[in-house]
Amino acid sequence: MRWLLLKDLQILRRSPLQAALLVVYPILIAILVGLAISGGPSKPRVAFLNEVPADSRISVGGQQLPAASVGSRICSRVECVAVKDRAEALGKVESGDALAALVLPADLVDEINSLSSLSPGAPKVEVLVNESDPVKAQLVNERITTLLAQANLAIARRIAAEGGHYLKLLIDGGELPVLGQSIHILGLRATGQILSALEPALPPGPLREALGQVTSFAGEARENLDIAGPLIERLAQPIQVDKVAVGGASPPLETFAIAVAATLTLAFVAVLLVAGSLALEREENAFPRLTRGLISREGLLAEKVLLGVGVGLVVTMLMLAGLEIFVPLQWSRIGLWLAAILLGGAALAAAGAALGAAAREVRAVSLLAFMVTLPIAFLSLVPSGAIGGGIYDAIKIVTAIFPFKPALQAMTAALDSAGPGIAGPLAHLAVLTVAYSLLARLALRRFATI
Repeated sequence: MRWLLLKDLQILRRSPLQAALLVVYPILIAILVGLAISGGPSKPRVAFLNEVPADSRISVGGQQLPAASVGSRICSRVECVAVKDRAEALGKVESGDALAALVLPADLVDEINSLSSLSPGAPKVEVLVNESDPVKAQLVNERITTLLAQANLAIARRIAAEGGHYLKLLIDGGELPVLGQSIHILGLRATGQILSALEPALPPGPLREALGQVTSFAGEARENLDIAGPLIERLAQPIQVDKVAVGGASPPLETFAIAVAATLTLAFVAVLLVAGSLALEREENAFPRLTRGLISREGLLAEKVLLGVGVGLVVTMLMLAGLEIFVPLQWSRIGLWLAAILLGGAALAAAGAALGAAAREVRAVSLLAFMVTLPIAFLSLVPSGAIGGGIYDAIKIVTAIFPFKPALQAMTAALDSAGPGIAGPLAHLAVLTVAYSLLARLALRRFATI
């Protein structure tokens, strides 16, 4: 087995292009993934025209609220491109220099202030989107809609807070600043106390009875307005979200991206290398000579699996080292990394051996390995709830049979210290390694006869 392993390594050494692809390809994946997860999602370019005067303020009951900083809130979520007028904003969108344009008209604050008057207006903002690309149009429209909803919520909270202040002033009394002057508000509480003190001084009769009704009304109004205070606070955000994680906490996005890149690299190296190497023995008529007395069929399979595991381990570790440039990794967990790579590589290599025993030549088995590995890798990333229950159950069965998903779960658990345990995925991989090894051994019975 040792000499057979050296022979396969010599073949790789004599094929520098193949060896280079096995090393460069995963490192290239690592660089692309690293750039993607370290740079974060790019902000869409949006032409922003704010025609609202700088000194405009939203007023409630004659009181001006502090600046809501809507423009800064929007520009913190998108890359704002300043424009001078609507025509320039339209040109930016049409030329593709900006994905969309947002126009805040000059009368926006006045229209918002009119909402509390007897003749309320209709505050509007204008969004310009290039509809030539439906995917881009939907993405930009959803992003701007979310931003405007956040701006509406910020303004609503300020209005609700100010309304609560006036309500408290009406109940408890205090000083109300109006046009630079202070007006004393007596309040319902003090009013009720004064009326209650005056009521015994009046002689029995209609006047005293009427005063009692007013006193009772002041008390009931105070109690009801105390209840209205929390209701006003809820007007800005009547529905709150209580998020409950079901099925365990998900790993950070960057950790999952690294796990996907590492598992995909390991899968292609192990499956393609083992399947191609095993098919090469038959294509060159070396299989009958090897198994005639030099090595058993079980030994040959073990050597091929060992080849895939060894090369996969080296290439995957190189990829993880490359990702360290972009994202800090927990190298203290390298023992778990090695366990995930070794068992994942063994299961994937055994699957490659089973595929290699099923094809006639190297080109056919390479195409077969690629056509099997790539679709199952994508199916393994399909989240629950994205498709119908019956189809998802079928996908779960398929991805549980092929080693990619359990290898991904093991790699994710090895990289994420706060994630689920690694024991379950490793046990799954061990079972698949034995199953595919037995399947490959059965396929070798017809291997020499074809």
